[in-house]
Amino acid sequence: MKKTTAALLACLLLLSGLLSACGSSEPLPQESLPQQGDPIAVLETSAGTIRLRFFPEEAPLAVENFLTLAKEGYYDGISFHRVMAGFMVQSGDPTGTGSGGRSIYTDAAGNRGFFQDEFSSRLFHFRGALSMANSGSNTNGSQFFIVQANELADGQEQALKSAGTDRRAVSKYQAEGGTPWLDGKHTVFGQVLEGMEVVDAIAAAQTDEDDRPLEEITILSVTVENYMKQE
Repeated sequence: MKKTTAALLACLLLLSGLLSACGSSEPLPQESLPQQGDPIAVLETSAGTIRLRFFPEEAPLAVENFLTLAKEGYYDGISFHRVMAGFMVQSGDPTGTGSGGRSIYTDAAGNRGFFQDEFSSRLFHFRGALSMANSGSNTNGSQFFIVQANELADGQEQALKSAGTDRRAVSKYQAEGGTPWLDGKHTVFGQVLEGMEVVDAIAAAQTDEDDRPLEEITILSVTVENYMKQE
């Protein structure tokens, strides 16, 4: 009886280990393609076209907010008011000042306001990540940014390892770059699917002392369509 129990426990431990190994081998959301029919957003900008995919399971509020605003035409004509080469490009403020914009979510009086942060242990600020801009905790409105950094800042790799960050995420950061110090501070809710060269071109624009492009770069339109896999 004792031998049978021991053998059973050994089998269970082995199975647990195998399942754990299988789970850890699954790609991170930002490493996989969207599913057929998933919504994607097409940003037609004055610098070119950027296509974005989304992660509604991890950040449902942020995704619904962006897609609804896009369908309303809210982002059409809005500028990239802050761009920083080697860091990110930011837009989504109809006032163009960096202090405007509201979400689709309303308060008790029916006024559009802010919504809470949505942090996921499976999403990271890799190069190409789409994330909510904010002015502190739970102040998400309509502003967003796309990470443009193509390498890690000094000390970031060791900081990731010391923090026990998922090894897959560390490897992706090492290979592609990003801004890991923003993890847990801003809500990642999407990723560039196509058009990183356009993001790079926007980031390379000449700017003033406030990181505003000297020549305005705008979002001409944002349309939402269903993703179709290429055969």
